[in-house]
Amino acid sequence: MKYTQLGRTGLKVSRLVLGTMNFGPQTDEADSHRIMDAALDAGINFFDTANVYGWGANKGRTEEIIGSWFAKGDGRRDKTVLATKVYANMAPDGDTVWPNHDKLSALNIRRAVDASLKRLGTDYLDLYQFHHVDRDTPWDEIWQAMDVLVQQGKILYVGSSNHAGWHLAQANETARRRGSYGLVSEQCLYNLAERRAEMEVIPAAQGYGMGVIPWSPLHGGLLGGAIRKERAGGGSRSVSGRSADALANSAIRTQIQSYEDLLAKHGLEPGEVALAWLLTRPGVTGPIVGPRTTDQLDSALRAVELELSEELLAALDEIFPGPGPSPEAFAW
Repeated sequence: MKYTQLGRTGLKVSRLVLGTMNFGPQTDEADSHRIMDAALDAGINFFDTANVYGWGANKGRTEEIIGSWFAKGDGRRDKTVLATKVYANMAPDGDTVWPNHDKLSALNIRRAVDASLKRLGTDYLDLYQFHHVDRDTPWDEIWQAMDVLVQQGKILYVGSSNHAGWHLAQANETARRRGSYGLVSEQCLYNLAERRAEMEVIPAAQGYGMGVIPWSPLHGGLLGGAIRKERAGGGSRSVSGRSADALANSAIRTQIQSYEDLLAKHGLEPGEVALAWLLTRPGVTGPIVGPRTTDQLDSALRAVELELSEELLAALDEIFPGPGPSPEAFAW
């Protein structure tokens, strides 16, 4: 495994981030433990989760599964850089959300961090991330709450997720004024098929010394050989969700077919190339991979060692052109 610093921090993290969103809803506890053991054995030390994972009536279940894995000992917690998130309400879907039980008020942050620590079976978080923008709570209040948690030893670093570039600037300038350390990472949607983050989010993150952690690196499976799998599976029912919706669009289907044809000529796997491409991008710490099985984890691990030629990178840019820098991308 290869490692890098998380943004401007001294924290060393693996170039792949283990995403745990499937633990509970799609992968049972025993298999989740096996995947985490395999990830740690392979050198992946950066694990990402969120308090709301588990979804529906089982929100928090994913954190509990990670907590039961930590409880097995053998240095699991000490070897892991643990990241979770705060924002969403934890009431079962359909239930009434009680006031102050969601978003980023100082009260909810205090309540949420203690609940996450209990489920995770640990006394601190390496990285505590804002899962979404809170348009109602001022940044001064948010940073006051974060500073208290740092002083209490409950968290070490603070990150964001799904924030615009100007949110990153607003957050970090407020932190600077307060003498707080500020955001050290941004977790955003970024992949070959979705490159709008290159306009402002990634440049802002780089400007503030933040690591970029892309989520959905395969764009919901679209970049993982979706058309090939569709044909092998006997039709469109073999793909679902974002992939199926996208492939119904003829222009996108043509684009993905060109992508798969290009990689077939080079004898490369689409999913591995999509991950390897992200590892070449400026500012990227490492993409989040969310394996449901150890086989899927093995495929992701191969991407770390995959070297993409300049010729191939140029060909990928032709198929999936980026938006270009801001403001040129939209100004002229």
